[in-house]
Amino acid sequence: MRKVLIIGATSAIAQATAKLFAAQGDSLCLVGRNADKLSQIAADLKVRGAPQVSEIALDLNDFAQHEALIKQAVSNLQGLDLVLIAHGTLDDQKACEKDYSTAETCLKTNFLSVVSLLTPLANFFEQQRYGCIAVISSVAGDRGRQSNYVYGTAKGAVNLFLQGLRNRLHKANVQVLTIEPGFVDTPMTAQIAKKGALWAQPEQIAEGINQAIIKRRDIVYLPWFWKIIMGIIVRVPETIFKRLKL
Repeated sequence: MRKVLIIGATSAIAQATAKLFAAQGDSLCLVGRNADKLSQIAADLKVRGAPQVSEIALDLNDFAQHEALIKQAVSNLQGLDLVLIAHGTLDDQKACEKDYSTAETCLKTNFLSVVSLLTPLANFFEQQRYGCIAVISSVAGDRGRQSNYVYGTAKGAVNLFLQGLRNRLHKANVQVLTIEPGFVDTPMTAQIAKKGALWAQPEQIAEGINQAIIKRRDIVYLPWFWKIIMGIIVRVPETIFKRLKL
């Protein structure tokens, strides 16, 4: 079966997706900041069917370690077929507005760290001439809104970077998948008290990711209706959009 690297493996969506991979018999390498939590997740995944699970504890904002991280993961797995990049933070917009260093950290974590990781990964897969790069972005990156435009900027930049990477790696037979979830009920969104009909569970998103990889999709909105919602939102004229409270 496949050899899979999951970066940001302690996130709720990553954990749910890893369970599906384990059930399919994939070997896994998990990367995250919390070593104890990684160990707990790894033990669970072995029970669920993963023949091999290794762990690498790392602060993903330590860019200098990224290239070594990829080499270690490839060594642990004895190859690499698929990488899922799932780390990120949902930073407070008001805090970002008041202090540039807070905004900079948001951009560093949600955009620049992804670019730093994708650079050696893209080179590896391009030389290998097969594989899949899947990155969890967000519908927030489709249009800037006053409620989260710093976070949205980071995700929009990720989306654009992945477009170019997809164009580059197509001739090498490498799938580059942009994953755009809408509202997901996870610990990262726990501070949002009211969760309505548009909210999804991590397990729903995980199943959508799994199917998009199998079907070699380029971009997937999860759940599916967010493609329609964002298709409308991006077409609202700016003269009207700037007056909306979003």
